[in-house]
Amino acid sequence: MRLLVDQFLLHLKAQRNFSGHTLKAYQYDLAEFLAYMTGVSPRNAPPAPAALDRLLMRGYISHINERKVSRNTLLRKISAVRAFTRYLMANGRLESDPFDLITLPKREKRLPRFLTEGEVGRLQDSNRPEAVDAQEKNYYFSLRDYAIFELIYSSGLRRSEAAGLNVGDLDLFSGFARALGKGSRERLIPVGDKALTAVRAYLATRPKPLAHAQPLFLNYKNTRLSDAGIALIFKRMARRARFAKPMNPHAVRHSFATHLLDHGCDLKSVQEMLGHKNLSTTEIYTHVSLERLKEVYDKAHPRAKK
Repeated sequence: MRLLVDQFLLHLKAQRNFSGHTLKAYQYDLAEFLAYMTGVSPRNAPPAPAALDRLLMRGYISHINERKVSRNTLLRKISAVRAFTRYLMANGRLESDPFDLITLPKREKRLPRFLTEGEVGRLQDSNRPEAVDAQEKNYYFSLRDYAIFELIYSSGLRRSEAAGLNVGDLDLFSGFARALGKGSRERLIPVGDKALTAVRAYLATRPKPLAHAQPLFLNYKNTRLSDAGIALIFKRMARRARFAKPMNPHAVRHSFATHLLDHGCDLKSVQEMLGHKNLSTTEIYTHVSLERLKEVYDKAHPRAKK
């Protein structure tokens, strides 16, 4: 079974429709599933495809639920196992679908965490390169960090997309970024003047000449900055701004979408800029905007409350 799991993961990797994060999650979840299979099999016998039946799946779902994980975490783990069983069925290793007749819970629709426009302003003011350089004498990446923040807020990039950018992916003259999103889908996104100015200031510190294939953002080793590195940068920026609530690149991406809708941008355009495959994924931001609209109404209208 472990060999079949390895073959399945190689199959997913070859398709190039899955991000590195998804592949790691599948690898972890399937290893966990195999450990469960081994634990419940007679005398801890090695797991075999023949053991994959409806009873086993019901037991595994109950086993996950006992750990009181979120509904979305449960569905993610089930999704990994379900994709694996479908792979086995397609390759003649499994006769029937063990998830047949099993009712699964629906995914939770949680409103995304986002920043207000005032909070974005606080982040910008606290992390301007001149302010950071004045306070942190030995920190040499203030221009880079500020450029990353401005770019993600200006274009709604995922942190992995920002980390994957090369110098040639950003057109500093026409104001567009070429991003490679989920499922290897490529899209062009507008970039605002403030973000372009911040990126130009950062690139001016880089050794010349700059090749189009060079990573746009570098770490202290002068190699590509990782998406985990970008997450750490945003935590540092939040501390400088003295934010009480958590702040990460995804919250800034959510803020990008929410603020566009607040200022009249249509949902279809926001979908294209975010790189969502389905419009239903983007529609959650309309709920955020409506909730904020209701709050403003309740505060402003004299007869909104009794």
